[in-house]
Amino acid sequence: MGLRDYQQDIVEKARLALTRHKRVLIQAPTGAGKTVLASFIMSSVAERGQRGFFICHRRELIDQTSGTFTRFGIPHSFIAAGYPHDPTRLVQICSVDTLKNRLGKVIRPELCIWDEAHHLAAAGWARVHDRYSDAFHVGLSATPERLDGQGLRPWFDTLVLGPTVHELIESGQLAKYRLWSMPPPEMSGVRTQFGEYAKADVVKAIQRSHVMGDAVTHWQKHAAGRMTIGFAASVDQSVQMAQRFTEAGISSAHLDGYMPKDDRKTLLRALALGHISVIWNVDLFSEGFDIAANSGVDAAVGAVIDLAPTKSLGRWLQRCGRALRPQDEAVILDHAGNALRHGLPCAPRDWSLDSKPRAKRLPGENDGPSVKICKKCYFTYNPAIHDRCPSCGYREPDKFSRVQIDGELEEMKRTEAKTKRQEQGRAETMADLINLGYQRGYKNPRAWAYHVMKARRGRHGHSRDRNY
Repeated sequence: MGLRDYQQDIVEKARLALTRHKRVLIQAPTGAGKTVLASFIMSSVAERGQRGFFICHRRELIDQTSGTFTRFGIPHSFIAAGYPHDPTRLVQICSVDTLKNRLGKVIRPELCIWDEAHHLAAAGWARVHDRYSDAFHVGLSATPERLDGQGLRPWFDTLVLGPTVHELIESGQLAKYRLWSMPPPEMSGVRTQFGEYAKADVVKAIQRSHVMGDAVTHWQKHAAGRMTIGFAASVDQSVQMAQRFTEAGISSAHLDGYMPKDDRKTLLRALALGHISVIWNVDLFSEGFDIAANSGVDAAVGAVIDLAPTKSLGRWLQRCGRALRPQDEAVILDHAGNALRHGLPCAPRDWSLDSKPRAKRLPGENDGPSVKICKKCYFTYNPAIHDRCPSCGYREPDKFSRVQIDGELEEMKRTEAKTKRQEQGRAETMADLINLGYQRGYKNPRAWAYHVMKARRGRHGHSRDRNY
């Protein structure tokens, strides 16, 4: 089994860590090949005559892992509802929901490999972990971070870090990408449940927002011809978006977990073969999803459309990661403001097993991500690296300048105020005003934009923004 250099490095670090600890968490970005790492480790365990469990939480991941194990010649069986179980096999691919109900009925493993290990805080996962406390445990996660800010140290002793997203892009292991972000929907009043936006409130926020940008138009402009996955905030929205794209002459479909397995595979195969351009879902295609493994066709997703605001950094990175498989270039269309909340997919991040307070991620707040949205084309970039939009070349005029009048320096405040008025006057739509508010670092750009637009309506008797 051939490993890439960085994969071999991860394996060696994990081996060393397992000589000192029984519980090791491996962090590696989406697309780094964590299932391949698991195959290598599991194969080594089986060769020594020891028993290993690969534990995951979704049917698609069970099928995907089985395909990878088969490709590498690893005999295995299953502990999962609807799958055959052969207790003589040393390697078992397990559904955590099935395994937690069979803890006293299956032979205990010497090694447990946990896919998407950041879920270990869930009661069922923790029960399995505690039952096999004598075993070695290896966790796999692209984003070892929980929504509530609590760390994973109760389940792991040490963390092995893989390469960063930026390093994998630079080495050609992941695709370079271009990202456009629209002004996000107004989220004030949206409740938080279990660390995430309440789904019902998100749907209402999207329904009352008119400035998220038209997904069809932006896809046609930036991603036409690319195999695309769209993430919606609800099943209803997913169905509606599939209809909107289809009505615009773009072949599209909705897919969810309630569909029969064969129907899902047929749709995914149609996407991979180019018969369908866009498939919409809620969160079916986030963690661990591989279009090639699930469709039977060697193809890479070329674009992602994100319409679902999330407080989860993990969900945002997982969604972006669907389009970062090696190819010429990927496109990410963020209509939910997630790049503003969480930063660019390739931004450096400090992963740790320890608990930490939730970061304030919005621009204008402390420790926010370094992200800027171009006022002209909505391309999203890091202003610390680029002084102008890398896509269209637009550069905002300097806000501070001194001009000389009759031999004396004009007061900077007067010039600054005039520049701001001119800048604000050029922002004709609600979307332009919100974007300007973000760029100025206002605490609540949308509220500021609302008051500006309301004042304009009072002066002119109507709104200048047809979309308002």
